[in-house]
Amino acid sequence: MLKDQLKELPFPPKFLVVDDEEEIRYLLREFLESLQLKVEEASNGGEALQKFEKKGPYHVVITDIVMPGLDGLSLIRKIKEKSPETLILAMTGYARDYGYLDVVEAGADDLIQKPFSLEELEARLSRILREWILKEKLRALSIRDALTEIFNRHYFEERLLEETHRALRQGYPLALLMIDVDRFKFFNDTRGHREGDQLLKKLADILCECTRTNVDQSFRYGGDEFVVLMPHTSLKGAEKAAERILEVYRTQSFEPTSLSIGVARLIPRSSVKESADDLVRRADQAMYRAKGQGGDRTEVDPESRSH
Repeated sequence: MLKDQLKELPFPPKFLVVDDEEEIRYLLREFLESLQLKVEEASNGGEALQKFEKKGPYHVVITDIVMPGLDGLSLIRKIKEKSPETLILAMTGYARDYGYLDVVEAGADDLIQKPFSLEELEARLSRILREWILKEKLRALSIRDALTEIFNRHYFEERLLEETHRALRQGYPLALLMIDVDRFKFFNDTRGHREGDQLLKKLADILCECTRTNVDQSFRYGGDEFVVLMPHTSLKGAEKAAERILEVYRTQSFEPTSLSIGVARLIPRSSVKESADDLVRRADQAMYRAKGQGGDRTEVDPESRSH
């Protein structure tokens, strides 16, 4: 039952098991790992929050309610503040003190009473994962551009803030490519909208082919503008990726169009949002400098080089 549901997901969910009893953690870990799932453990609420900061977010948390230090209900509330999409299954051996309404009001998705069988655990997880699968399918539709099928601008703005926050916190480089199709309006007017759509679809394919799968992310920014977000990428690495994109595009039969590409890297500012907005602004300005010089070229943001 649960195995079949997991096959419907685009990626296996990551689990965090929180319980002060080592035997319970071991039992749950063995069961989840038998399903080829990624599982981590925490022995109390404080440790669980630390793992969320360093390794999270987790897709599913299974947590006891009564634990020393930070109790389960408080942990559930804090997790939901940090990651509203995380699914939470609460456990308790104190049925008289804690009921379904208590945990749901705290933010949990379900409650299981200790002691429980693995069959009952599987049934509870199956129910909450069924809801998650539906949400993921709806979300997948909402974050994709209908024409090119790559990610859309709304999702770019979401991912940009997340990646900026992570890059600043962990101290790794983050680069951005801003890409515009030169003379696209002329191409669209003379060749027709169908040909124009084919050009945009092909460009989206080229962006995905010339960047790293499951690391870099390509987005349609609007009209004939695209962006590529590149975590763990130096300025030099981003330049090389931009040149690859240019070279492949030149082999296509989309004359007289060409590409103008602006390249910038993240520079820390006073806040995450200001840093993210500044990165987009500088990549955009570099792209317009490329366009101003006739297009079919890459321009690097000068401030990215000097820092």
